[in-house]
Amino acid sequence: MVTVEQIRAVALSLPRAYEALVRDRIKFRVGQIVFVALSRDETIMGFGFPKEERDALIASAPEKFHLPGKSDLRYHWVQVWLSEIDEQEMRELVTEAWRMCVPKKVSAQVP
Repeated sequence: MVTVEQIRAVALSLPRAYEALVRDRIKFRVGQIVFVALSRDETIMGFGFPKEERDALIASAPEKFHLPGKSDLRYHWVQVWLSEIDEQEMRELVTEAWRMCVPKKVSAQVP
């Protein structure tokens, strides 16, 4: 199972990323844009993901991925159960969510 400390280490290693605590929830941002957020009980990670691709992602692994709450459906957002992913998959999800928030020249700094 992926831990908050592992997510924090990956997210904060990315250029321009910082951590914020909002209503008892840990969020990682670039500027004012949230690219990763954890549930209050730290069992679910929400992350930026292209809207047009999220149904396919969820269909590919419904035991892992699910849609966000109704109020967040308008955003480019998907959620994942942390107990269902490993550290490598988390690293990929966090990094790709971050790439959606930064200019291409900044994104190119991270392999």
